[in-house]
Formats: sequence, structure tokens, C-alpha cells
Amino acid sequence: MTRIGRLFDCLKRDGRKGLIAYLTAGDPSPDRTPALVEALVQGGADLIELGVPFSDPIADGPVIQRAGERALKAGTTLAGVLEIAGQIRQRSEVPLLLFTYLNPVVRYGLDRLAADAAACGIDGCLLTDASVEEAHGYVEAMHRHGLDTVFLAAPTSTRRRLELVARYSTGFVYLVSRTGVTGERESLSAAVAPLVRAVREVTDLPLAVGFGISRPEHVAELGRLVEAVVVGSAFVRLIERNSGNPLLEQELESFTSELKRGFGAHA
Repeated sequence: MTRIGRLFDCLKRDGRKGLIAYLTAGDPSPDRTPALVEALVQGGADLIELGVPFSDPIADGPVIQRAGERALKAGTTLAGVLEIAGQIRQRSEVPLLLFTYLNPVVRYGLDRLAADAAACGIDGCLLTDASVEEAHGYVEAMHRHGLDTVFLAAPTSTRRRLELVARYSTGFVYLVSRTGVTGERESLSAAVAPLVRAVREVTDLPLAVGFGISRPEHVAELGRLVEAVVVGSAFVRLIERNSGNPLLEQELESFTSELKRGFGAHA
């Protein structure tokens, strides 16, 4: 079992909910990312999604797109993100999920990536644009090296697609709260609850909801439905606004704590 599996077992045992934090590795610079991850963990993040910057991020909204551009300009590569993960692992046991697109993975090599990711302490991988219908080879490569494979389920997913997501996912299933790209929203989509019910029918895996979550009240609302909540753009925007601020890590830790308190007694 990976750190991801152990985390969700622990959350269930303790009656708590998990906060999953996304950041774009290499933004504002590769050497600062480990400290930003440490700040997130200190603030209460239970699992970290390390985003690999990519030049054509079709699922990402403008905030994360800009972060990817900054990270690429800073020289961040997939190999560099693996090095960053190794640095994080030297000081922390927080579960790490590599969040990337298919193109960089294919160029790197599936089996090579799986081996290198496992060696540097990554626990799983999520390919945002991978077709679950054609995922067998990718899943086999990841599982050979003990990595979890997390897939996305969306409000538009058919029953057949949800069944495939359930079959190939390990660790947890990531539910996309709405159609469209990532980004902060004022309110949560009415599509979340029906999607949760549909996915519960096909899997016993823990569920995490992401896309559009930026406030403690969002966390509180979703915490009643699923095992974990994913926050991305809100963290990335804070990093963008404070990239030149020597107190960036403190700001990030404080905001993480504020979001985590949204779970209240369930945190």
C-alpha cells in the first residue's frame, strides 16, 4: 500500500477528512518548491499534487496556465520535478501525486517514468488527458513499480466510463466538480452530489472533489459528501501574488490552515 492508501485508511479510522493541495512545481522557482510544500503540510495539507508544467495545458484555467509558463521559463522539466520530489521526500512523508499530461510522460517513457518516480518517493500519478479506455499499458507500468493510478470522473462521464475509472483507479478517485477548466468559483456546482452518488455505485475507493474550490465554506460543504477536497488555483494564485514576498511560505501556511478549518469537527 502506498502512502496515499495509508493516508485514507488513517483518515477513515480517525473520522477525518483530507485536504489535497495542488501546486505547479517550479513556480516561482524549482528551488523554492520544497519549502512551499513544507508550508502546505504545516498548514494541514494531507496530500500534495505536484503539477508538471506543460506548454499546452488544456484542462487548466488561466491561473495555473500562468504558473506553468513561469515554471517553464525557470527551466522546470519533468525530470526536474522528479528531483524536486526527491528533495521533498528527504524531509517529509507526505503523500505525493504527480499531476501531469500524457505528452511529457510519453516523451519520457512510461516504464522509465514509473521507475524514476517510485525511486524519488512519488506515490502515484494522475494524467489529466489520458483516455481511461486506452489506459491499460500505462496502468500496468505504474503498478509494476508500486505507484497508484488516479483517474478523473466528471459530471459528463457515462456509466461505462465511470466503471473503467473505478477499475483502473487506485488510491482514490478524483471527481471533477464541473465541466470546463480549473479555476476558483463563487459557488459549487449542483452536479457534484449526483456525481458522487454515481461513482459510489461503482467503487468503494475514497473520493476527492476538485476544480473551483477556494473557500472554507466550499471545503465544509464538500466534506459532508466525500473523503477529501482538492484545492489548486487558490493556492497557485496566492503564490503568484506573493512570489516576491519573503513571507510567502507563512502566507501559504496560514491560508492552508484557514481552508482546513472548513472541515470543522471533521478535520
